[in-house]
Amino acid sequence: MAGLTLPAISAVAATSETETVINGLDYGPLAKFVGTWKTQDDEGLDVAPGREGSEVGKGGGAASPYYETIRFTPAGDATNASSQHLTAIFYHQMVFRKSDKKQFHDQVGYLIYDKANQTIYNSFCIPRAVCVVATGKPDATLTLTAQNVGIGQSDYMAANDKTEKFTVTYEVSGNTMQYTQETILHVYGKPFTHTDISTLTRVKE
Repeated sequence: MAGLTLPAISAVAATSETETVINGLDYGPLAKFVGTWKTQDDEGLDVAPGREGSEVGKGGGAASPYYETIRFTPAGDATNASSQHLTAIFYHQMVFRKSDKKQFHDQVGYLIYDKANQTIYNSFCIPRAVCVVATGKPDATLTLTAQNVGIGQSDYMAANDKTEKFTVTYEVSGNTMQYTQETILHVYGKPFTHTDISTLTRVKE
């Protein structure tokens, strides 16, 4: 990303919920995310479309409890077209199925803060040839949504497992974070609402 400066990965979160400056940059509402988060008591639940031959059948609702780790790291600032000034935090999310302890989801991206326009973006990709840019306002409950131009996907996914809309809502209070996520798919010839919900705790490294 042009103009993006990566500080040392050892940067720490702001010392209070009202302090938003890290390494001399104002991360605004993103400062409270910085750190490593892990699932509380394996509370994550994923409801995805079942595969052919599964217990729920092709396209049925397959519920999978999961646990995960998400690490948020300050990623510096960037300027777009000389007029949009941003600060960003990089994140890496790794999700493991509770039943067999195998990883079934990997996601990398950025939460990006546009202070002047009071806008937050969630820009991420997953290794299914799908990338998303979701947008929202920095409220106490942060809701970010993507549709149409905010979703990029391969020809195969567009024809067979199309993402039509994505919404994620975050709530952070001190060292506890909860998110709910809804992905509207068109898969196996019909619509399906893929949902995820999890509660995480910030842990010391």
